[in-house]
Amino acid sequence: MAMYDGKVVLCGANSYEEKYYLNPDFEQLPDAVKNELKIMCVLYVNDVGGILTLAYGEDGELCFEVTSEEFDPMFDDIGSRLKIKQIQREKRELLEALQMYYKVFFLGE
Repeated sequence: MAMYDGKVVLCGANSYEEKYYLNPDFEQLPDAVKNELKIMCVLYVNDVGGILTLAYGEDGELCFEVTSEEFDPMFDDIGSRLKIKQIQREKRELLEALQMYYKVFFLGE
């Protein structure tokens, strides 16, 4: 399972390498969900730049983590935060379902 700092990565998109990544541990998610995640992440980095990672914390909370290369003039920090708030609002059901899925199948709650 792809982990870093006690977190489990669900997926991510990188505007620098124009790549999308889905943790193979989540391959069994329904295709509709996987497609929605991919579109959400890719659109985000196309809009804002940088690297977006969705990762589960130890409590099963799904967090949006954004990084950018140092001195990246294309990266929009404020736009990034606004966009994440917008995604969290618009995709609330999807994100809650993903948290539930993780808690049941990975944390055994």
